Amino acid sequence: MRPIERGDSPIAGDFANYRDAFAELVSRLGSYCSYCERRIPTQLAVEHIQPKAEGLYPHLVGRWDNYLLGCVNCNSTKGDKDVQLDRVLLPDRDNTSAALIYAADGTVEIHPEISQICRPMAELALSIPGLDKPISEVFDANGRLVAIDRVGQRMEIWAIAEVSKEDLATLPSDVMRRQIVKTALASGCFSIWITVFADDPVMRRLLIDGFPGTAQSCFDADTTVLRSPRESNGLAHAGKV
Repeated sequence: MRPIERGDSPIAGDFANYRDAFAELVSRLGSYCSYCERRIPTQLAVEHIQPKAEGLYPHLVGRWDNYLLGCVNCNSTKGDKDVQLDRVLLPDRDNTSAALIYAADGTVEIHPEISQICRPMAELALSIPGLDKPISEVFDANGRLVAIDRVGQRMEIWAIAEVSKEDLATLPSDVMRRQIVKTALASGCFSIWITVFADDPVMRRLLIDGFPGTAQSCFDADTTVLRSPRESNGLAHAGKV
């Protein structure tokens, strides 16, 4: 889950229609789901962190600080769950790169070094949008696995990142690095790309800078993920990890 900076609201006060915030969110964060990180060129939506369901947080329906971007999968799984900001890690408030680990098999796990206090928060960060769901294995008529779910799609993107890394080793150049960034931006899943290029700080810096809205404060000058809590950015219950 990429840590992001949404920035200050583009308007004074709340939005009369939350959908009006969509263009500004995409401009600042890119066309990526704030939870699963996939690039969603269509059907990406303004996502309310604390749900807009009647009776829960009606005063936050138009609030900029309550908006992320969500895909159909994450939105439908999250539904109207009551998100209590002090009990869950969120990409706009916490260093989620320090809390979660991405693997080649498409799974997302909790980092073993996370504190026992934050572990339940990380578990909710996975379960609320369904990032901990197992793969749905569907095969076509030729017996090939079809990536119809988020796990399978993460596996595909991991494979693309690995090939890109091999290509860079074969033809090291700035041109190749720029092309890799373009490929990463087209596929999404920032966390997979910086994991595959864990031993290449130059490539990681290009990726951190290339994905719009990535929280720079969550990485040091050498692109290592900081283990200290994220600096408070003025949002409620920020900096839990």
